[in-house]
Amino acid sequence: MSETAKETAKETAKEAGGKAMGQATSIEDYAAIMGAAMSGERTRHRPYEPMRGTPAPGDTKDGHHTDVFITSWAKSGTTLMQQMFHQIRTAHTGGDMDFDDISRVVPWDDTAYMLDFDMTQPQPAAPRGFKSHRDYERLPAGQRYVVSLRDPKETYVSFYRFLNGWHFKRDAVPMEAFWPMWKGGGPNGCDYATHLLSWYARRKEADTLVMNYRWVVANRDAAMRRLAAFCDIALTPQGEAMVLERTSRDFMVEHQSKFDDAMVCAVLERACGIAANMDSSKVQAEGSSSQALPPSIADQIDALWATRIEPETGHADFASLAAEIEAL
Repeated sequence: MSETAKETAKETAKEAGGKAMGQATSIEDYAAIMGAAMSGERTRHRPYEPMRGTPAPGDTKDGHHTDVFITSWAKSGTTLMQQMFHQIRTAHTGGDMDFDDISRVVPWDDTAYMLDFDMTQPQPAAPRGFKSHRDYERLPAGQRYVVSLRDPKETYVSFYRFLNGWHFKRDAVPMEAFWPMWKGGGPNGCDYATHLLSWYARRKEADTLVMNYRWVVANRDAAMRRLAAFCDIALTPQGEAMVLERTSRDFMVEHQSKFDDAMVCAVLERACGIAANMDSSKVQAEGSSSQALPPSIADQIDALWATRIEPETGHADFASLAAEIEAL
């Protein structure tokens, strides 16, 4: 997290003063909660550093190993891609499910300061992988980047659904009131349009793998092979079968406690009084549909697309843009 973001969080915590914490009942409450979560000293935190040393096969970036940043926008398949990546890189040993939080083995760069997490600690296998929600311009240069894109209306519903009942007291914040939160993006991330345009511009770069989230879900076998090749990892037929099994919705729902932000939950319970056993799972039995979106929000997203995204991409809607991405 940037020094500016840290200072802003500290000031927010101060402004919260002695206010009782707990689940938010407004967007303003949410800001106070995150400020409290960021307060205090972080003695174990170490920021991300590129790994120096003899390049691995296929790594030619300035004499160091290239890391893999899984940096989809919020609620656009980041967790699925973390799991797919981790199982691919551990396939030679039969895969790995011996973790309590997927973001412990594929660390979330944007929350590392809040979690007091050492981003330089060894990872279970190579290449190293990191989660983020950032645009290309705010990530370390010279690495590899994996991005799954998703219809903005679906991300809105999924993002709201994710926080409603966890950070937010169930149904206390109406979906219409969630607009400022969605428009601003996730922790240390960026707004939807900035993120999409940044990665759309890099869709043909060799160091970037851009896919459509819905295509990934429907074609996990092809997505798995593309990701493995991108990471310079050869999978056996047994390895492919293992990865496909462990990235299925059924498998991930069965093991959803490993995909529920356990480390973030622990901080929120300690600092904000939000019980760690609240529903924070990122894996749902059924995906989110844009049909649940209020018409007023759908209109605002359409206007945002027309003014920010269509002029830069030539695509009038996400379906058109997704078709181009799928044809790459």
